[in-house]
Amino acid sequence: MAQGSGGGFGRRTLLQGAAAGSAALALPAISCAAPAQARSGRPSADWGVQVGDVTTSSGLVWVRSDRPARMVVQTAATESFRNARTWHGPVTGAGTDFTGVTSLHGLPPGEQIHYRVLLADPDDPRRSGEPVTGTFRTAPAGRTPTDAGRGSGRVGGGRREGVRFHWSGDLAGQGWGINPDRGGYRIYEDMRRRNPDFFLCSGDSIYADGPIPERVTLPDGRIWRNVTTEEKAKVAETLAEFRGAFRYNLLDDHLRRFNAQVPTITQWDDHEVHNNWYPGQLLDDDRYTVKETDVLSARSLRAFSEYFPIRTLRPDRGGRVYRVVRHGPLLDVFVLDMRRYRNANSPDRQTDDPQGILGAGQLRWLKRELSRSTAVWKVIASDMPLGLVVPDGKANFEALAQGDPGAPLGRELQLAELLRHIKHARVTGTVWLTTDVHYTAAQHYAPERAAFKDFEPFWEFVSGPLNAGGFQALKLDGTFGPEQPFIKAPDRANTSPAESPPYFGEIDIDGESGEMTVRLRQEGGEVLFSKVLQPGQVGQ
Repeated sequence: MAQGSGGGFGRRTLLQGAAAGSAALALPAISCAAPAQARSGRPSADWGVQVGDVTTSSGLVWVRSDRPARMVVQTAATESFRNARTWHGPVTGAGTDFTGVTSLHGLPPGEQIHYRVLLADPDDPRRSGEPVTGTFRTAPAGRTPTDAGRGSGRVGGGRREGVRFHWSGDLAGQGWGINPDRGGYRIYEDMRRRNPDFFLCSGDSIYADGPIPERVTLPDGRIWRNVTTEEKAKVAETLAEFRGAFRYNLLDDHLRRFNAQVPTITQWDDHEVHNNWYPGQLLDDDRYTVKETDVLSARSLRAFSEYFPIRTLRPDRGGRVYRVVRHGPLLDVFVLDMRRYRNANSPDRQTDDPQGILGAGQLRWLKRELSRSTAVWKVIASDMPLGLVVPDGKANFEALAQGDPGAPLGRELQLAELLRHIKHARVTGTVWLTTDVHYTAAQHYAPERAAFKDFEPFWEFVSGPLNAGGFQALKLDGTFGPEQPFIKAPDRANTSPAESPPYFGEIDIDGESGEMTVRLRQEGGEVLFSKVLQPGQVGQ
């Protein structure tokens, strides 16, 4: 799978943190600056390719050019690209930071799709660059029997069972960026080797509020070195700086290789803008000249929509992050947005709260789509945890819980309404996945332990970070009766990925029985915790 080749980084665009280099990390030949309007040679796609929001018959292919170029995608059943189908995409330009997305439709379900992206000179189609290749698998239209070949040989080989996907979040946070001495973002290679059908990024895909320094001294005296860029030398305020923050992670070879093989479902959280932000907030942060989070979030959302292929978002037409991605009869993924529609962070003890953390409109949408779903499993991708008490300063709270174990208050009222709906509408197979808190845990909620009792038991699984600081465990709020059979967290704040391992979660759904197996893993692939859930059962 071609990822681009050529000379070294431009001297203007990389700072000294990467200048020393390392054989452990193969950095791409990429200029981090915006492409020039007129350049010699042919268009190139050194930032790799991505595919997003794959269904049984469709997917979105992403690329970034180094100049204005016509995007052309070819798809085929084999790597030879015999009998390839051609899709003519947009002309990339400065308006989208030279990124482009082509929508594929009418694909065969449950099949491996090979694709290549060509970038051609808009004025002379004969002048095209080297193709960049990738592959993905469409969701199955039916339930397939278990295949004994489950494991590493899944790309390009025969029919296979069920669905496998991974989830995590929190990338390049707290000053821990791409470290060439560690080989970069190694966790992406761990996940790629396990060949998931897709990866669910649960938010904090960048840290717009977290500059990347050249080096950090660890408590034991070791030096953590970072690849750095001009845009990541300060907090992101301008559209160009937000775009640069999203480009930063694509400097990692492991991530680009992962993107070429594993489709994504991406949501956002706070650090795409600023820590713990909410609409209408004025920042009290001396690092910023732009204080209005509404201005910053609009710029971030634009860059976010340019750098991730998301069906409900378009850089030029806005849209929304929350959506449902249907992955065949076994799985629907309900992607939430707990940022753009929330009320202000507060002590959160009000007894009436129609806006809450989702907003009234998103809550209506979620209830309606859950009721319509016929999938065996309904995974609710939440960018914030449900029962963990996440503080915002000394008196306010950031998530749904506020530490009062009694009847629902504040944002908990929306969750109570949703859980009541799930029970009385007889929606089965709901599982919640989240990241956010920088450790990994499994949490079970049950009415017999709860102050609010009008709901069916369910599980929430926490994973992450991918490459950010590790943090201590948070307290549980007893309102919905959580129990925590597993947790792994560091004993101090902001441990580096060299001290506290990155985490990711894995879910396998058997194509014959519908059985779901959840595994919490750490960098290197070690399984820390596993839980088997049976379809149609409650109180598991």
